[in-house]
Amino acid sequence: MSERSRNSNARPNQVLAEEESALNMNEQEEDLIYRMYRLVGERWDLIAGRIPGRSAEEIERFWRIKQRQNNNNNN
Repeated sequence: MSERSRNSNARPNQVLAEEESALNMNEQEEDLIYRMYRLVGERWDLIAGRIPGRSAEEIERFWRIKQRQNNNNNN
């Protein structure tokens, strides 16, 4: 297998792993993210400050993935 083929196969797996990690939120975290988003919008650093152990990047990734899933389900 060529180097290019290996790299192109690795990218989808990396994206899936990142999505899996982002979706690994418990019910309380998800609820807090939705409530905080309604209050402060896309201020991921403020939202992450309310959820111990979660970074702003994780919160934003979670939000984007959930929005994409909701859009796919509505089509």
